[in-house]
Amino acid sequence: MYSIIAAPPQEPPPETCSQGHRSTLILPTAEGGSICLLCLSNLLSNPKSPTVHVSYALSQLSQALSQPQFLHSLLTFHPHFLIPPLVSLLSNFDDEPIAKQTIDLIQTLCDGSSSNCNRNQEVRNEFVARVSDCLSSGSLAWSRRQMYMLHCFGVLLDNQDSNLYTSIKNKDALIFNLVTGLQLSNDEIQGEIMFVLYRSSLLHYTYMDDSGTDFLLAYCPKLLHISLDILMKTQSDDVRLNCVAFLTVLAQRGLFQSACSNISFEADNFMQTTEHVIDGPSLEVLFAEAVKGPLLSSDIQVQIATLDLIFKYLSLEEVSGKERQAFIEENVADYIFEILRLSGSRDSIVNSAVRVLDLLSNDEQTFRQRLAIGFSTLVPILRYVAEIPFQPVQCHLLKLILNCVTNCPGVVSTSSGEELSSILSGMFKKHIDGDIGILPETFTLSCSIFVAIMKCTSSRGNPSLAASIEDASRSAISTCLSNIHFSTDQILHCLYLLKEAYAYDQESNFPVSSKVGLRFCVVDILKSKILPWFVTTIHDMEEEDVVLGVIETFHSVLHGSIVEGKNLAESLCSSSWFSSLFGCLGLFPTEKMKWRVYMIFSSIIDVLLGSDSGQPIRDSTFRLPSDPTDLLFLLGQKSSHNPELFDCQSAVLLILYASSLYTDRIADDKLVLSSLEQFILLNSNNLLCGASASVTVEILVNLYGFYRGSAKMSYQLPYSPEAERILFQLLAEKEWDSLSTKIHLTSLGWLFQQEKLCKSLADQILKFCRTNPLIANDVVLDHEISHKVDLRVLAELIASENNFGAMILVCLLGDLVENGCQEYDMISVLKACTKIIEIAPAASDQFCMHGIDVVLQNIYNYSTYSFPELFMASSQLALVILKSARSESMSTNEAWTGITMKLMDYLIPTVDSDGWTEEVLTIIGILSLILHHSTNEALIEASKIIVLNVPLVSTINTAIFEACSKGHALFDHDEGTRTGEVLIFVLLLLFFSMRSLLTILPGIIDFQTLLDEGNERQPLSYVSIRCHDLCKLMHFGSAPVKLIASFCLVQLFTGISESTSTEPVNFKFRQGYLLSISSVLEGLIFFGDVRVALNCSRCLSTLMTWKQLKIESMDVWCRLIVEELVMSLSTPSVTSKSFMIHHKPAANIASALLKLGKAPSWMNSVFDDSSVRSIIHNMSASNLSTELVALFRELLVSGHLNSAHIADLNRVFQIFNFPLSHYPQTL
Repeated sequence: MYSIIAAPPQEPPPETCSQGHRSTLILPTAEGGSICLLCLSNLLSNPKSPTVHVSYALSQLSQALSQPQFLHSLLTFHPHFLIPPLVSLLSNFDDEPIAKQTIDLIQTLCDGSSSNCNRNQEVRNEFVARVSDCLSSGSLAWSRRQMYMLHCFGVLLDNQDSNLYTSIKNKDALIFNLVTGLQLSNDEIQGEIMFVLYRSSLLHYTYMDDSGTDFLLAYCPKLLHISLDILMKTQSDDVRLNCVAFLTVLAQRGLFQSACSNISFEADNFMQTTEHVIDGPSLEVLFAEAVKGPLLSSDIQVQIATLDLIFKYLSLEEVSGKERQAFIEENVADYIFEILRLSGSRDSIVNSAVRVLDLLSNDEQTFRQRLAIGFSTLVPILRYVAEIPFQPVQCHLLKLILNCVTNCPGVVSTSSGEELSSILSGMFKKHIDGDIGILPETFTLSCSIFVAIMKCTSSRGNPSLAASIEDASRSAISTCLSNIHFSTDQILHCLYLLKEAYAYDQESNFPVSSKVGLRFCVVDILKSKILPWFVTTIHDMEEEDVVLGVIETFHSVLHGSIVEGKNLAESLCSSSWFSSLFGCLGLFPTEKMKWRVYMIFSSIIDVLLGSDSGQPIRDSTFRLPSDPTDLLFLLGQKSSHNPELFDCQSAVLLILYASSLYTDRIADDKLVLSSLEQFILLNSNNLLCGASASVTVEILVNLYGFYRGSAKMSYQLPYSPEAERILFQLLAEKEWDSLSTKIHLTSLGWLFQQEKLCKSLADQILKFCRTNPLIANDVVLDHEISHKVDLRVLAELIASENNFGAMILVCLLGDLVENGCQEYDMISVLKACTKIIEIAPAASDQFCMHGIDVVLQNIYNYSTYSFPELFMASSQLALVILKSARSESMSTNEAWTGITMKLMDYLIPTVDSDGWTEEVLTIIGILSLILHHSTNEALIEASKIIVLNVPLVSTINTAIFEACSKGHALFDHDEGTRTGEVLIFVLLLLFFSMRSLLTILPGIIDFQTLLDEGNERQPLSYVSIRCHDLCKLMHFGSAPVKLIASFCLVQLFTGISESTSTEPVNFKFRQGYLLSISSVLEGLIFFGDVRVALNCSRCLSTLMTWKQLKIESMDVWCRLIVEELVMSLSTPSVTSKSFMIHHKPAANIASALLKLGKAPSWMNSVFDDSSVRSIIHNMSASNLSTELVALFRELLVSGHLNSAHIADLNRVFQIFNFPLSHYPQTL
């Protein structure tokens, strides 16, 4: 090719080419050759040039342009030289490779020009101008050369620069030719044209000034129809993508609406030629049909672009419901749901699709059916979207689901409802710590969806859904309350969710046997979360709607189940609910707030006091003031001729009464008391005449007593004696019963401190005892919860002493006996007194101080044989009094003596005729306790009657003889058998009798008689038992019998020791008698009950001091006991807690042996140096006992401790805070 000269690099470039062109047009290449631009231009511009030469020249030029120096020289000195030949080359050759090479060279030159200094876009602009002129002229018709030119134009326009827009001269002709070319059924041409239209329209609308003419507007209808028709028919994703891009630009400019508005355009001739196109389907229908194909494309980019086109179109303000309806009717929504189903939850697809569906949902009526069909697709998408905080379409998707669940509840199956609730519950749980990760709108929509699901028919009786709702409710409340930036809508929707959750758990949804527990959960949330938050933040709230929402939610639960409603009402009142809501009235003094506050007050009173108790508040709501001080002012008015005022006063008294029950003061005590007194003084006639059925005398007196009692406890407040007199007169003339109402303890205490009310209170107590089933069932309520008077309240009141409670009960019981009333009344009061003492034992002292013994004596005189049930009830009361009362409280008169005689008169014949009945055993218990009090110098005469009663002595001896005669069979008779029970009671009587005898009749006991064991024993003249019989019972008896018999034996040996210490006595025993006693005692040293073992060790220690006993006979057994003790104390692994309790009996034996005048010789080897040292080393705070210290004392006295042992002991005692000063005689 003559225009291209190749030479060795060492030769300088020629001054001219072979054609004689000047050297300024010849540019050297890096390879050493050169290119003559003029020769190249002539070759490219000549249509007859061989394609091989042209292709080779283009390749050489491309290679040279890749060299920076060549490119720089070309663009610096000859930037426009090659533009005409390259453009003409595209129009002269119908050769695709050459066209591709040419377009690449043009793009290279344009890109190089953009980066070359100070040249900018001039080269590109000229190319654009020449190519656009060529396309505008239509000279190439629609040949392949036109397509190459079109493609080049698109490549040139793929650069956002304003100069390119101005470079296009004949825009109208260009558009006209492009629109004409669109009508060709060639995907490749249509795709190229669409891209050119897209890029040119972008340039046009980007850089067009305000006064500029929109050249596309004239061709809008035709262009839109053709574009949509191409989009609908083409199968090429490239064409679709370019077409969608162009339509997106038109949609953003509002040209779709312009086309639909039948605007008159200037291109009349053009329109006339295309009427058949426009007369087809409406533009919106054509649009809807056209997007279906791209929506189902396998190219995600095409799908996303199409969805964005639809979104931009539907987002325009000019788009009406008609256009949306067309998309819905043409099933576009179904295609979008299918895209979502197949999307694999890809974020870009999901975002674009959901945004379009959200816009379509604005036409609710038409879209409803489509949404119902696609509902099953939305739920899995929600699971993906819910995992991403602040996901862009979270709210849109939730709104779609809410619309579907609300408008089409039938599509929500049980499984889909469970899945939805699980997803939403998980969303709430993620943000339970208060971190900002969920939008307020997302939060409120989620709450609304939960509510909508609960209202679906398929949700009834679904425990899994109920569990999710419970979790969601707790999480939602925690999320909302832990976020200091929560919105009003959030808290209101939370409350709405709670209210509907409570309503969801009802019998119509769940069977009675199903224990869902959702109601309990809601009440728990209200009590533990909402209530504390509300009470603490009430004064900082700025939104009245939040306060109203909280009150309304509590109000709705109060009207639910009786149990939950009462539970919640008590929690509200315990949290100063009344004073808190009056604070709300101060913050938001509106009629709506006042109505809501007084309505919930009335409902609380209904729940606490009974149905319709709060009706006066409801009747007077709009007449009641908002300020508590103004409420009290109403009480100071006379209302005899003003029914409306009296209703208001009744409402005020109910509010004061309910709040006072929970010590919730809504106003100053002094002001309230003064207002109550004014009410009593001015309206006493109304009260006496019974003008009010709602406000009873009980409410008034309980309220008055509360403030009078509060004043007395804290500080003295002045009060009106006249008001008190009128109130007492009212109480005397009318029937009233405060014990059957809810009453504060302060008020109850004040009433029982008023002597003038004792008669009325006695009648109320009698009524309480008659009608209160708790006395029989032994059930006691908690007054802090119920505020009802029960046995515990009365017991604590009487035990507090500063009242007339005990006196009232004693006098009531005395009056019943004196007047010969029904035995049932006496039995009820007796049982009440018994239960009171069992609850509060200190109350027994109060009963004794007010003469209960005299009343009991009268009852025994009245009922001993005639009324067994009354006799038993009085015996039970006597038993608990003697058990609980202090001996100092026992009366010194003869009442207890008379009672004892009556009991003795009943006891003996009954045992002879009926045996040991329950009544007899109860009497034995009473006699035992009387004897117990005699040791404290009380009830001496009564005790003497008992211990010296010959028939009783005979009965006791007979019972003991029968028990001893059973031998080994006695072991089977424990407290569970009648014989064992009788024996236990008899032994208890004997124990207390032996203790009492030493106090009241110290010289009467003949210990020799008690120690006799022959067949011809002298009969006993007092209640006691022989040593031999006790040993039999200890040897053969059951564990309880062994225990009590061992205590009796200790008491006997104690008496013997005390007797012999003052006056030496020489007891006579047969040979072997003491040995038999010691054998029994030795055998029980290791008994399981340590109390029995300790008692036996004490008796055995005493027995060792008797000279009649030969210690040598016990030597083997005693050595075994002591050696076992030493081994256990010196072995660390053996000294468990249980052993350190059971070592005490053996320690007593060891101490007793060391005390003997001549200790056994083996003691020295047992307590050798190593053993003692090991015992001391093994001592700890847990095993250190009095018995062990006593043993060390005897070891010291007997010389078994050396100085090292003593030093170690001192150190141990100091470590364990066991000072030796407690035992000065030891070391």
